[in-house]
Amino acid sequence: MVSGFQKFLLRGNLIDLAVGVLIGAAFGKVVDSFTSGLILPIIGIFGGVPDFSALTFAINGSVFKYGLFLTNALSFALTAAIIYFFVIIPFNHLMERFKREEKPPVAEPSNEEKLLAEIRDALKAQSVGSVPPRL
Repeated sequence: MVSGFQKFLLRGNLIDLAVGVLIGAAFGKVVDSFTSGLILPIIGIFGGVPDFSALTFAINGSVFKYGLFLTNALSFALTAAIIYFFVIIPFNHLMERFKREEKPPVAEPSNEEKLLAEIRDALKAQSVGSVPPRL
C-alpha cells in the first residue's frame, strides 16, 4: 500500500499538475490585479466602480448577502472576458502564425490499387530475371 502511494507521488503527471496549479494561482493574481487596477477604474469613469457587496435582505434574523454574490459574479465575468480577449485570442493567433504546414494524410490505397501494384511488381521481377530477346 505504501509503495503504491509512493508511485502515485512520484509520477510525472502529479508534478505537472502541481506546477500547473501553482502557475494558475499566480496567473490568477495577475488577472485579478489587472481587473481591479485597470478595468474597474475604467468602468468607474462611466458610473462608479460596481460594488454591490452592501446589498442585503433579512428574513427572521438571517441576513442574505446577495450583493456579495453579484459583485463576485461580475468579477468572474470580467476575469473570464479578460482571459479570453487578452490571453486566449492572442495565443490562438500566435499559434496559427507559427503553425507548421501539415502534409495531408496519405490515403490508404484501394484493393484494386494494391492488386495492380502486386502485378506491376511481379512483372518487374519477371523481366529482371529473364534475358532480353536478341535482335
